[in-house]
Amino acid sequence: MRSNRRLRWVAIPIAVALTIGLAGCTPEQLRGYLPGEAGITNHTDRITGLWTTSWIVLLGVGVLTWGLILWAAVVYRRRKGQTGLPIQMRYNLPIEIFYTVVPLILVLGFFAFTARDQAEIEAPIADPDVSIEVIGQRWSWTFNYVDEDVYYSGIQAQEREEDNIVDPDSLPTLYLPVGKTVEITVESRDVAHSFWVVDFLYKKDMLPGRSNYMYFIPEKIGTYAGKCAELCGEYHSLMLFQVEVVSQEDYDAYIESRRADGFEGQQSLEYNVNQNLPGRTGNGSEESTE
Repeated sequence: MRSNRRLRWVAIPIAVALTIGLAGCTPEQLRGYLPGEAGITNHTDRITGLWTTSWIVLLGVGVLTWGLILWAAVVYRRRKGQTGLPIQMRYNLPIEIFYTVVPLILVLGFFAFTARDQAEIEAPIADPDVSIEVIGQRWSWTFNYVDEDVYYSGIQAQEREEDNIVDPDSLPTLYLPVGKTVEITVESRDVAHSFWVVDFLYKKDMLPGRSNYMYFIPEKIGTYAGKCAELCGEYHSLMLFQVEVVSQEDYDAYIESRRADGFEGQQSLEYNVNQNLPGRTGNGSEESTE
């Protein structure tokens, strides 16, 4: 009975300290210092949850390990007047089973939850509301709005002469309607790139001769920074873009403005510098396997 009371008096201060500590956390800390905010896409909260939960589990393992190390160092330290070596324990089967089984459980658990979330994030959308082809080329971006049959072809980011800061007006901009299912096909015209919208917490490699896909629903209107996340040459740092998530009305107005300015049709891969790669025809398009 006395031991239960002692445990209670120990547990209460720990619980209070944890409550106060968590209450004082900023939103950034609660998100594990990941960029953006909650609910930007239908996947960001899932990614944040996996990240923060993993760190909490690992922190718990670390605290336990550090505590055992300190406990062993204090309890089994050499006392005054002691000489010689202490009794040597060469084997302890329960402890050996413990430090073998517990890490195995942790690894399998991390793998299972990661595989579950990855399968959900990578699951194709059968009939997306918006289909966009993104083409990366050194050192800029082309956006083909497939269903609307218009396109945008940008240039690499331009630095202002007065302060060498990137001019935001020079950045290629991808428009997406809020709340709609989106399929993005990513292609490369030259070397390996990576399509990364930072606040979406997700990126997709763009490999020559291969089409990759990403699926999501943008859920918050706003402007989000994007960049190439694969070192691709001299001006890799200027291969920037931005994503504008807008209302359906604003999205339709943007599409009509592209059409009115004469940007109808689709930009193809005919300028692909890797046209002799396996799986490519002479004009840079993919060969049919049917």
